[in-house]
Amino acid sequence: MAPSLRSFSLRQALSVLFLIWSSLLVAAAPAVFSPENGTMASEPRRIEKRQTTATSKLVFAHFLVGIVSNRKSAADYDADMKRAKAVGIDAFALNIGTDSYTDQQLGYAYTSAANNGMKVFISFDFSYWNVQDPAAVGKKIKQYASQSAQLKIGSKVFASSFLGSNLNVPAMRTAAGVDVFWAPNAAAYGTSAANLDGALNWGAWPNNGANRAPTASANYSVESGDATYKAWLGTKPYIAPVSPWFFTHFGKEVSWSKNWVFPSDLLWLKRWKSILNSKPQFVEILSWNDYGESHYVGPLSSKHTDDGSSKWAKNMPHNGWLDMAQPFIAAYKAGATVPEYFISAERLVYWHRPTPKNVNCDGTDNAGTKPDGWNQLADSVFVVTFLTAPSTLTVTSGSNTRTFSAPAGITAFQVPMGLGVQSFLLKRGSRTIFSGQSPLKVTNVCPCGIYNYNAYVGTLNAGAADALDSDGLAQFNVGLKSGTCTS
Repeated sequence: MAPSLRSFSLRQALSVLFLIWSSLLVAAAPAVFSPENGTMASEPRRIEKRQTTATSKLVFAHFLVGIVSNRKSAADYDADMKRAKAVGIDAFALNIGTDSYTDQQLGYAYTSAANNGMKVFISFDFSYWNVQDPAAVGKKIKQYASQSAQLKIGSKVFASSFLGSNLNVPAMRTAAGVDVFWAPNAAAYGTSAANLDGALNWGAWPNNGANRAPTASANYSVESGDATYKAWLGTKPYIAPVSPWFFTHFGKEVSWSKNWVFPSDLLWLKRWKSILNSKPQFVEILSWNDYGESHYVGPLSSKHTDDGSSKWAKNMPHNGWLDMAQPFIAAYKAGATVPEYFISAERLVYWHRPTPKNVNCDGTDNAGTKPDGWNQLADSVFVVTFLTAPSTLTVTSGSNTRTFSAPAGITAFQVPMGLGVQSFLLKRGSRTIFSGQSPLKVTNVCPCGIYNYNAYVGTLNAGAADALDSDGLAQFNVGLKSGTCTS
């Protein structure tokens, strides 16, 4: 039966509106799946050269300068800049302490950013910078303010921080001698936002409000932190955090103690969906290269020194998480809530830990105990599919096999973790789309004798191999009790 004139006209009107919306965003681009009609549609291409006004939506990635003292030139930053730009990241937040090599590395980073069409800005780490010395902060901002790769919002020089709530901001601005867009990681309680241009929330993981995993009586979501910061800032821009994971396990071999996990599981996917709905002014990925806290999305091969985290980062790439972010970043910048329109290629991303959470490493572990929050992790293998048409997904985790109908679009699946090989098969009718195994088996033996709750993240089709180099493995054996592992 032919459609009524009314329904036909409505359909036409919606089509025209969509075409107008797409043309206003960008010119024609590669085809991607349109979930409404099951066909291919024009992808709104990311706008490469946007005005960095106060209304621009920008994505940053937190980059630790403190672990890259071994970089010898600006060229050592090029691969990071190109990789970040390819997925839509606009700028690196260069987290700096007060190391002797800081200025040399900042110079390299600013030069590489300029050479690769990226932006950067300084993020002061107030674990090392003195909050009582605002003049030093202002002078450091001034030192790099005129660099062509310096991120600016309008004419204001962008700068941020980790911690630093009690900095005398007017004194800092006076010392800088330039107009500063100051958006620090200031606490949204007990302080005033009057002297700030915006603020970064570091609470990217479900927590108990005191930097540990949630408890029955204290359970705070990342979104509750969003609400707190937005209410505190009012109309000022908010930098929303996005992070895939958190596990740190520094033990007695170092002078500090860090031994906890936050429950993450499918956090990366859920958080990006939340970002598309809440539409914050800025987003900051935590982090690009913090291997010590296991929330890196940059490559293991990104040149860096070893702070001891190689014990849980070795052979544990996270590149698939960065691949996952691409359609969400593009949708965020376009003001869209449907990331499926921005899928540039079909892929399957999976992740899992090396052992079940109950494995016992007592007596061999360098930190001595399981990390706080370990019992809140799911013993699961996680899979996210990015598809242009419906398919059938089969996941085998040890002796556990599950088969799912995987629809077109972006969909998450979860399978009970089993000991042994982890394999994945995606078929469309009789045709195999993806087939492969994780290089990491799940075992009930502690890897190198330690508790390791980091995630192995893989992609099908698999990309290039990614591994730590000799500098990144320099501290691998320090503190290991097990004699069975070598770097």
